Amino acid sequence: MKTHQELLKKLRLLKEEAGSHSPSIITIKEGVPELEVKVDACFLSNPYATELFLDYFKRELIDTGGIKDLLEFYPSQNKVIAESLSGVIGIHPDNIFIGNGAIEIIQTVIQKYTKKKIVINIPTFSSYYEFVNDDVEVIYNKLYKENNFDLNIDEYVELVKHERPDTVVLINPNNPNGGYLSSEKIAHLLRELRDVKNFILDESFIHFAFENEYYDLKTASNLVYKFPNLILIKSMSKDFGIAGIRAGYAVMNSRRVQELLLNGFLWNSNGLSEYFFRLYTRDNFLSEYEAVRVKYIKETQEFIKELNQIPNIKVYPSMANFALVEILNGDTSDDFVFNMLIKYGIYLRTCSDKIGINGEFVRLASRTKSENKYIIESFTKELSK
Repeated sequence: MKTHQELLKKLRLLKEEAGSHSPSIITIKEGVPELEVKVDACFLSNPYATELFLDYFKRELIDTGGIKDLLEFYPSQNKVIAESLSGVIGIHPDNIFIGNGAIEIIQTVIQKYTKKKIVINIPTFSSYYEFVNDDVEVIYNKLYKENNFDLNIDEYVELVKHERPDTVVLINPNNPNGGYLSSEKIAHLLRELRDVKNFILDESFIHFAFENEYYDLKTASNLVYKFPNLILIKSMSKDFGIAGIRAGYAVMNSRRVQELLLNGFLWNSNGLSEYFFRLYTRDNFLSEYEAVRVKYIKETQEFIKELNQIPNIKVYPSMANFALVEILNGDTSDDFVFNMLIKYGIYLRTCSDKIGINGEFVRLASRTKSENKYIIESFTKELSK
């Protein structure tokens, strides 16, 4: 059995090789087989939605043998899948672009439409600045921990109007802190910044946010008709727990969709993601999903409240399925992440590689109720020393 220090060394090497992202669970298990990962609180998804999808998948594809057709035959073209998705999201198919995961869409729109200057809030999802072309100027708008990393709307509008970029990026709720801008504030920003050529709004975590006691879903997708500069990006892996099948979409001006379809994205989906998109349009599935969505939101908000009772950390407000946690016991964020994995089998996301964060921060995903209970117990034990 390897010593604690030997395991730490292996984990540090894997993180270094992964760059600004975290090594996958598979990579961890292959690289450090001595470790038992009990809870994946690093990658972000609704575990109840994963179970729901698997139930349909087993009944409709595995038990019936339908998986053979899914694997043997080509999936539908991009536009056909967009047409099937149109009704459930209330957007005309000409305004929908299907992606092989949201990351493909992010890279594509950043590199194709940003020519001179981009304004990006930090901290945020690193791909938005990593995919920028070398000749594009990046202006960072820093969010401050003293303000819970919330966006100051007036200062942001003033900055954008002063810098005159061709692209702005907002993630709502933001990653890694879970900060949320209400639908009213998003509409206000779109009005104020209607002259910016590309307004990229990433709503990958929007299914976890709410503005009333009914947990009704709010999305800005229908504003694409009023604001043609809006490019709304939606990952399906977080809220539906299906990161492995690579499913995402974007809502944008129909001219942009047509441009992308003519430039290499005719057949960019796979059979599994098409099956999911078609499942997503069915009333019975959506009814069951809505129940687990609300259940998960309630449990997540309770989980964040319980985290706030643990000593030697600060938990930042979140309207997503994760919390940004500042470590105050003297550990570095990397050491805390590695120690929690080695000692308790809990995999966290270090934020040491995130620009715009000063201090020792980790991002902690909400899981099932029993897993969250184990996380609370393990954090309390580790941080009460």
